[in-house]
Amino acid sequence: MFQRMRAVFSLRNQRSDEACLALCDGFVATSALLRHEIAYVLGQMQNNVALPSLIERLEDADEHVMVRHEAAEAMGAIGDVSIVPVLRKHAQDPLPEVSESCDVALDLLKWVASAEFENAEW
Repeated sequence: MFQRMRAVFSLRNQRSDEACLALCDGFVATSALLRHEIAYVLGQMQNNVALPSLIERLEDADEHVMVRHEAAEAMGAIGDVSIVPVLRKHAQDPLPEVSESCDVALDLLKWVASAEFENAEW
């Protein structure tokens, strides 16, 4: 697992579309922990090319709940408002880990899109 995680973070640090897509290919791994970490670093990368794979993980009812939760939060972190309908749909998920993560992601997207964000003093 150490080697896998090392590879995940190495790809994250590359910040390229190719690295992002390579990480998305990792969602076929049998380890739910690894799939969770992949979703986490995709959120850190904030690259829109990950959205189709993250949507797929969120919408897969057979996926481990923590992977689905992390996929939702990663979509919010990416900051693309085109994902709002998907997050709204899954904000009604019967699993609170999923529905509440979608609510968090929606709140983040709302904050990012707000004038308050653009006018914030850093």
